[in-house]
Order: sequence, then structure tokens, then C-alpha cells
Amino acid sequence: MSKPRVTHPVRNQALIVYELPEDALPPEHPARVLWSVLSRLDLGKFLDGARAVEGGSGRPTTSPRMLLTLWTFALSRGVGSAREIERLTRTDVAYRWIIGDQRPGRSTIAAFRVEHLAALDGLLTDVLATLMKEGVLSLETVAVDGMRVRASASAPSFRREQSLEELREQAALHLKAVLAQEGDPGVSARQRAAREQKARDFQKRVDVALETVANLNEARRPGTKPARASSTDPEARVMKMGDGGFRPALNVQMATAGDAMGGARTIVAVGVTNVGSDMGALAPMVEQIEKRTGALPEHVLADANHANHDAITALTQRGIDVLVPVPERTRTSGGTPEIEAWKARMQTPEAQERYRARASLCELSNANGRRMGMTQLLVRGIGKATSVALLTAITHDVLAHATTLLG
Repeated sequence: MSKPRVTHPVRNQALIVYELPEDALPPEHPARVLWSVLSRLDLGKFLDGARAVEGGSGRPTTSPRMLLTLWTFALSRGVGSAREIERLTRTDVAYRWIIGDQRPGRSTIAAFRVEHLAALDGLLTDVLATLMKEGVLSLETVAVDGMRVRASASAPSFRREQSLEELREQAALHLKAVLAQEGDPGVSARQRAAREQKARDFQKRVDVALETVANLNEARRPGTKPARASSTDPEARVMKMGDGGFRPALNVQMATAGDAMGGARTIVAVGVTNVGSDMGALAPMVEQIEKRTGALPEHVLADANHANHDAITALTQRGIDVLVPVPERTRTSGGTPEIEAWKARMQTPEAQERYRARASLCELSNANGRRMGMTQLLVRGIGKATSVALLTAITHDVLAHATTLLG
């Protein structure tokens, strides 16, 4: 019997491979759609402060359009880590198509997300302006809701004033030890600069934590336990989470506009605070909506945690129909005419029927936000967390209205 012929892989022979990245994805691929949508928007604010200019020296600025497409596409796939995105740019054809011949490292990818707060804020406003102009965004019904997002800080990092004082001494000694390595031939200048920056950042966080503890203690009632602050993220606070547990977190508020009968939902406002309660969120969110769109919502829906009487009174006086369940403790107590009218209105079948739209509006935005990584923040501080929330909102709105934005 003849021996079968078998072909085996040869791995020690060089190959010449020709490929055209432009042909790697079909025309309808989401990465192509996002790239096209973002090309229609003004991204000039992302270049504010760029040092390298045409005709001058210096390293060119990495394309904001590319990095924004990279982030929005990654978030749409549930990827929120710069390290993971960097890995995917080497292994996934869609990510490779986005970057083309560029090779952005994770530090460049991560920095883009948190260093352009004003540009991201302006971009969300531009997206909403386009949708308003095209007539697809209605502010007839807007739902406001908050979700607690786990902060980039551990519970043991929360310390009282005395413990933070000791930690500050340790931070100063650590910085002194790092600076003493200046003449060490075994440490490169780049490593030395990175270590020094980390040591100084840690020292700064401890100083901010001490200042935070002092302010919290000053505001506390006599007889209460001394305040604590995190040495990792001084702006984080321990909050009650959705599962009933208490963990370091930030409070992310989102306002979503849409039709109760279905259709696309649009995030029209985003806010991040370190206050565990939603009581003070309603008025700032409406103010932000007006600032972004130039108009006020007709009906604002929120859960009972937003039942702030001052906010309800102020919004009602501006002609807004506030639909918030009346908490048991305030059903019989008196109030302003606006508060009494709100209580009576919430008992009507019409108000109860309209209020049922709240869950279908805000829960979808919350679910999409969590799918895009808003369960655990990988950045520290309210400012950077706001950048993350804005990028998430932009991704949500661009995906929901891609057809309209493409014209």
C-alpha cells in the first residue's frame, strides 16, 4: 500500500505578504460607520494646545479622529481598558483597520480619554445640536437617573487624619529615596523620571486626602465619628450600591430623552459627583440640558430619590412638568403651591401613565453604560471620571443616531 502524501506547515521560511488595510473590512462594518460619523463632526477642540504645527519642528499629534474612533468602537464592544485596546490593535482586524499604519501605545490611548474634558463636553453638545437641527431629538420627555460606579480605590485606602499624617511622612521619605537614585547607573533617565512622577503623584494624593478629611470633619456634627478619605482617590466616597453593600464609588447622573413608545434614546446630559444621594441632581441636570440644547424639557421623570422640594418648585416655576413619586414622609406635610400641585398631579392617572416611561428611558442608558465599562472606574478623580462618562454618552448617542449623523 502506498504511503499517503501529507503537507506539513513550514515555519522557518520567510514570507512576503501584501495587504491593503482599507480592504480589510466590509463597507457596513461598525468601525467604518463610526469613522465616517466622526468625520462629520468638528474635532478641532481636541487639537487645542498642540505644539507641533505645519512647517515647524516637533512630533506630530496623534489623530484625534483615530483615537476617538478607537475608543468609541472599543466601548461599543464592551472594552474600556487602554491596555486591552492596545492588545487588540495588534490582533483584531477591525482595530488594525482603525489605526492603519499608526501604532498608538496604551499611554497615548489612555491619556486621550482623560485629557480632553472640555473637548468631549463640546463634542456631546455638537452631537445634540446636529440631532436637534435634523429634528430627531425631542425634549418632550426626559428621564433623569443616577448610578453608583465603583471608584478606582479600595476600602482600606480610606484613612483617618492621624493615619494620613503618618502616610504623608512615608510619602516624603519615598520621594527622597527616589530622588537619591539620580546617580544610579542601573536606572535609566526614563525610569527615574517615571518613578519620580509616581512618587510626587502619591504625595499629592495624600495631601489632598488630608485636606478632604479636614473639611469633612469641620462639616460634621459634634459627637460623630471622625471622617476618612482615600489616599488613592481623595474624591471618592463610600456609597450604598445597588446590591445593598457599601463601597468606594462616584455617582454618575444621566438624563435620557426619548419616546415612551420606543425608538432611539439620546443621552442629553451627564454629571459626576461624589454625593451618594440623588436629591440635589435634578436642577443641575435640567440646567445642563438647557445649556447644551437651548431648550427646556417639557416633562422630567425621576425616581423618588430626586424628590427635592426646592428643585421641584424651581423647575415647576419654569414651566416644566416634574414627575417624581411623592415619598411617604412628605405626602401629608405642607409646602409651596408648586409642591402641593406636584403632590396632587402625581395622583392623577395621566401623570402615572406618563411616569411609566421612566424605566424604559433611563434603564436602557444605564444598561448600555454598564456594558461600556461604567461598573468599575479605571481612572481617579471626578474630572477624569466625567471624561469617561462623556465619552460613554457620546458613544451611545453616535451609535443610536448613526444614520442621521451620516446625513
